[in-house]
Amino acid sequence: MSDEKPPSSNGSLPTRWIDRVIRLFKKEPTNLDELEQVIQDAENRALIDPQTKEMIDGVLEVSEMRVREIMIPRAQMVTIDLNQSVEEFLPILLKKAHSRFPVINEDKDHVEGILLAKDLLPYAFGHLKEEFSLKKTIRPAIIIPESKRVDTLLREFRQERYHMAIVVDEYGGVSGLLTIEDILEQIVGEIVDETDKTDDLPDDIRQVGKHIFTLQALTPLDDFNEYFDAGFNEDEADTIGGIILRAFGHMPSRGETIELQGFTFKVLNADSRRIQQIQMTTPKPIHTEEEVINQ
Repeated sequence: MSDEKPPSSNGSLPTRWIDRVIRLFKKEPTNLDELEQVIQDAENRALIDPQTKEMIDGVLEVSEMRVREIMIPRAQMVTIDLNQSVEEFLPILLKKAHSRFPVINEDKDHVEGILLAKDLLPYAFGHLKEEFSLKKTIRPAIIIPESKRVDTLLREFRQERYHMAIVVDEYGGVSGLLTIEDILEQIVGEIVDETDKTDDLPDDIRQVGKHIFTLQALTPLDDFNEYFDAGFNEDEADTIGGIILRAFGHMPSRGETIELQGFTFKVLNADSRRIQQIQMTTPKPIHTEEEVINQ
């Protein structure tokens, strides 16, 4: 007698899920809807955990994004002028603690190159005897259009080993910049390092476009109302995430959107228990370029 056991009428969960994946790709789907349904089924069947699903969802979202949607806008670019002395631009480096800074000549439409903070170390410790020259130290700037696909740019970042690109509009003017970290945050959520502050409002609310902001769901509602001149009822919730959750009436998944008082909220990150990060589009610009620079 053979020891082989006949399969059950229902089949095992992994087998049924794999069979469904095989059937899906045999049909050569032309959109992501069926693939997203298979991923959702995998989470429902505990074949993947919620965090893995969130990352997969992030990858799928990035595959449809353009650079203009997630770039750091021109108003928020921290730059160094080519004609500044070390004494003039060093406080900027120390205060912002970035690893890369665009170097401009006169204004932000004339980017001469990128300064890597680590390239200053040989001068600081006397390894180079020659006189420091910012023009000779900067590296070439990578220029990309606003319409470039984000997934394509991520692949170029990895292949060409650069981490920052300057974004230009259709007229050749600089409209912003994008780093590899900005893209990765769309996939895995906000990346917080040892230089990031987490206890004040500016880090809870980040402007990424004239009308677009990213918010921590735990942003206090009174701070939100004051900052955006909104009128959400502070008796209903303590945080903006609480207001959004109450409006949905269920725990929203990543990518779900809702409009409240003219603001459009999109869930960027959420798990089975709480909303974590939100993208918000306002009906009109909140700050002028000069106001953003001076914040």
